[in-house]
Amino acid sequence: MSNNEQHPRALPVQNARIFPRGELDILSRVEVARLRDASSGGMHELLRRCALAVLTSGSASDDPRAASDLYPDFDIQVTQQDRGVLIDLVNAPASAFVDGIIIKGIAELLYAVVRDLAYTAIEMGPEYAAELESSEGITNAVFGLMRNARGLQPGDPNLVVCWGGHSIPRDEYLYTKQVGYELGLRGMDICTGCGPGAMKGPMKGATIAHAKQRKHPARYIGITEPGIIAAESPNPIVNHLVIMPDIEKRLESFVRLGHGIIVFPGGVGTAEEILYLLGILLREENKDLPFPLVLTGPAVAAPYFEQIDRFIRLTLGEEAAARYQIIVGDSQAVAKAMAAGIKQVREYRLHNKDSFYFNWGLHIPLEFQQPFVPTHEAMAALDLHKDRPAHALAADLRRAFSGIVAGNVKEPSMRLIEEHGPFLINGDPELMASLDALLRAFVAQRRMKIAGDYKPCYRVVT
Repeated sequence: MSNNEQHPRALPVQNARIFPRGELDILSRVEVARLRDASSGGMHELLRRCALAVLTSGSASDDPRAASDLYPDFDIQVTQQDRGVLIDLVNAPASAFVDGIIIKGIAELLYAVVRDLAYTAIEMGPEYAAELESSEGITNAVFGLMRNARGLQPGDPNLVVCWGGHSIPRDEYLYTKQVGYELGLRGMDICTGCGPGAMKGPMKGATIAHAKQRKHPARYIGITEPGIIAAESPNPIVNHLVIMPDIEKRLESFVRLGHGIIVFPGGVGTAEEILYLLGILLREENKDLPFPLVLTGPAVAAPYFEQIDRFIRLTLGEEAAARYQIIVGDSQAVAKAMAAGIKQVREYRLHNKDSFYFNWGLHIPLEFQQPFVPTHEAMAALDLHKDRPAHALAADLRRAFSGIVAGNVKEPSMRLIEEHGPFLINGDPELMASLDALLRAFVAQRRMKIAGDYKPCYRVVT
């Protein structure tokens, strides 16, 4: 049932009652009651923001407050019925409906929001805090979330994670589509951060290739987290959305689930992802573990990767640079390199009797798993000096970039910046000079924000 409404101050809206299908339709009465209680309690505002993000799927804005400003009276309620749950939408964006019926893909994303936030509230509540203080406990939690989301699929390794910026120029976007097309022709599925730009392009290219190869089902997995989904709403191609509780578990999901990673040009979020993975691969426990990592972009992006490569070599050393290859302007070479790398992954896991669908053999230390809450004090306290072990420095550099991401697109950090000014980042003079140059390049290339003038949320003390 639905009826059209017109908000006097905002865009067209619509009320609707939706009956979820799939895993939300086979819950016990106790589970439904717990889900309802979680959604109506302290989690309700979080549920509302995430639901609004998927209802505006495909939005070109990266302002986390934009959707709420456009739809100030939007609300969502999860209510109980004997055969499961139903979702009531009030003043929802009319763009999510066709002839009064919600678009099927958007409905699926909405179910994923309810499913994942409810699971987190129920299965990872305060009573489980002690379990989340150990590395093993956190990895088990990531596994549980992915399994509950039906994100773990047995079968030969074929999942390529694609990282890259949400704010990229047209030529870079078209190149990501071409790489996705070449991957799809070779039977590979795509996993990204679910948003626009370099997260959408590979999925869009792969859909054409999968259609040509008659590949069905094809997986387009988007992994996000509540703090960032409002700024990077899911692109319309995502057919399997997973919402992790925080950025650290999101990053662990990528490297546990994916069989190889391709990095396109991006901003601070992409730099954070690169440093996270390299910091892990530099651990002694992971030195022999195959993990294909390719940095790529169109020919015009060559200077971007040269700068990234210089920064990595300066901060983490030659050993870190040996863990990736840079391929510029050749989408076929990228796909062939990834296919060859994934073949090595398959052989290694067969030999070590490790699963194909979840990378248990990858050692991730606790310092890479514990949530980092960016405050002015926490950012200023980061130990950014080159005399540290490379993996330890990578962990703090990752936190520095994570803090900048938060200051750019996450509401709590944006409020801190508005109240107390920019985050201060300090450390080794040579390292700070290189970091400052890298960040200035991101700003000049408009990789920080999609539109509008960018006002830095940080200041590097050089």
